[in-house]
Amino acid sequence: MNRNRIITLVLSLIMNWAYARPPAQPVVDVCVYGGTSAGVIAAYTAAKLGKSVILVEPGDRLGGLSSGGLGFTDIGNKYVVTGLARDFYRQVGQHYGKLEQWTFEPKVAEAVFLKYAKTKGITVCLNWRLNSVTKAGTVIKSIQLEQSQQPDAQKRLVVARQFIDCSYEGDLMAKAGVSYTTGREDNSLYNETVSGVQLKNEHQFPDHIDPYKIPGDAKSGLLWGISNAKLEPNGTGDKKIQAYNFRICLSDDPANRIPITMPEGYDPSKYELLLRYLTAKPSKDLWAFLKMSLMPNHKTDINNNGPFSTDMIGMNYEYPEADYKTRDAITKAHEDYTKGLLYFAGHDAHMPEHLRAQMLQWGYPKDEYLKSGHFTKQLYVREARRMVGAYVMTQANCERNVIVPDGIGMGAYNMDSHNAQRLVVNGMVKNEGDVQLRGISPYPIAYRSITPKQSQCINLTVPVCLSASHMAYGSIRMEPVFMVLGQSSAVAACQAINNHCAIQQIDVTKLQAELKTNPLADHSLAEVLIDNDDTNNVSVVGNWSKEKIGGYGPSFLKINPSSAQSTVRFKAAVERSGQYQVYAYFPKVPDACDVTAIKIFNGEKLVVKKIKKDEIQVVGQASGEWVALGAAALQTKKNSYVEISAEGASGVVVADAVLFIPQKEKK
Repeated sequence: MNRNRIITLVLSLIMNWAYARPPAQPVVDVCVYGGTSAGVIAAYTAAKLGKSVILVEPGDRLGGLSSGGLGFTDIGNKYVVTGLARDFYRQVGQHYGKLEQWTFEPKVAEAVFLKYAKTKGITVCLNWRLNSVTKAGTVIKSIQLEQSQQPDAQKRLVVARQFIDCSYEGDLMAKAGVSYTTGREDNSLYNETVSGVQLKNEHQFPDHIDPYKIPGDAKSGLLWGISNAKLEPNGTGDKKIQAYNFRICLSDDPANRIPITMPEGYDPSKYELLLRYLTAKPSKDLWAFLKMSLMPNHKTDINNNGPFSTDMIGMNYEYPEADYKTRDAITKAHEDYTKGLLYFAGHDAHMPEHLRAQMLQWGYPKDEYLKSGHFTKQLYVREARRMVGAYVMTQANCERNVIVPDGIGMGAYNMDSHNAQRLVVNGMVKNEGDVQLRGISPYPIAYRSITPKQSQCINLTVPVCLSASHMAYGSIRMEPVFMVLGQSSAVAACQAINNHCAIQQIDVTKLQAELKTNPLADHSLAEVLIDNDDTNNVSVVGNWSKEKIGGYGPSFLKINPSSAQSTVRFKAAVERSGQYQVYAYFPKVPDACDVTAIKIFNGEKLVVKKIKKDEIQVVGQASGEWVALGAAALQTKKNSYVEISAEGASGVVVADAVLFIPQKEKK
């Protein structure tokens, strides 16, 4: 008997022993801690796969940031958004009458998450939070919960076979004794170039802005929000945490807005730096300090923008390890700061008059966050704990210098960090910590990065506070990716239950196959995506160039107007004959042609579609958009295809990806 077989047998015996004696509480198959977007998807996935599930959320709302204000979705590349994560954006799209929608209102997102939970009858425990964890060796046997609003009241015990920590803070992971870290690694630890201290130029103050209360007088003290810390050399590791904020939903619809009033504890001196910045660099609009991304129905998703904005830099260092009371205080301080900033912008006499007038057009939305005064409770915890697990994702993975074989999801966003401190450099105020390393192509995320070390815990996965360096986490930490990893965690948990094995011992190749062939976790016929990089199903004629950034997937093809025959043919490689809705993906490119000619051949009939440039509406952070080509009856044994031609084009023609979505049979 080989060593791996012995280890597997021993682990199986441990798992069986841990649950050999029936506990007082009934055992559920999967307990998901954290009702974030990842948590809802994880619970929904496990339930769809036939497991009993309990979903625990410390707050009173499901969906985390995705229902808490972050409607301007950080995508990177739609290609990486698969399975039930993609289904979420499709469900949102149905609400707005589109195939999929990546900009949306908070209440619309919440309704989708609630629908998921209700559809599968998931037991949802709102306003319950983690109190303690009980383990037997490396097996979590149970967790004890306390009521978030009444922690001294009666506790609740949850006994489960598998646990998934989908919280933004990693509390279950930490209480289970799993190794983790916080802050920013030194560049030398993982041979990175943009970790640790980074003094750069984006979201930065221009030179010569004075940091002192009385300009030029250091004895007068520093303005609020400026640290007296010494700037360390670039690349130096520390325990500082990139800034948090709220993603703010406002409305400019007079029938749906509530005036922004002076918040509790308002102190206008906190915003003196904003005035100094606007004096040094005047602005015509609010975008100088508020990234006002527009959502449907006259609403916003406001994010940080510029050197002084909604990020409360340097005020969150204690948050990752803090107790609940301290976290509540930090969250309240962020709320007061944010509401104060909005009020200051619209009412302070020192603000430029035109900016005050613009700000007064906005108010809190009457139809959002009805339980919390029309303002989100969800603090944007960009980064807290990060597990140090079986594998650590690093900059080398994000830049595809190291490709992991056990990918169970993909990242594609910039390597991104917000500022971590505001301090004095050469007598001037400067922000430190912002990094925007662009040009990231889709890369796989290791299964080992969402599993703890086997010596520490064998029935826990961590898809949110996963094992990654600070800068790799900065690329991975996007809501769509968290959802993908949530689904992967749930499928892995189900396989571990079925095989009576440790989470680290499942067959990863089977997990990968299940995620690919059963993306909606219901064994329905999967849609067929043919990307231009699929050489088995794509044939190219002509001198097309390959662009690696901005398309769907690893690349897209483009060609300038040419008299020569130039086509890209996508084979309709469907696995089952039937009716399909057909879509083509159009990336945004300069000088795009006015009309693109597309042929659709189902083996018997040829149809030519003319797609006008004006019909392609790209919204949000997407690199392009799917355009409907109509329905087609496709058969497996016929030479069906979609062909994009550059014939007669007036500008640049693109060929990227074609999607075949099976139509559901009417009952």
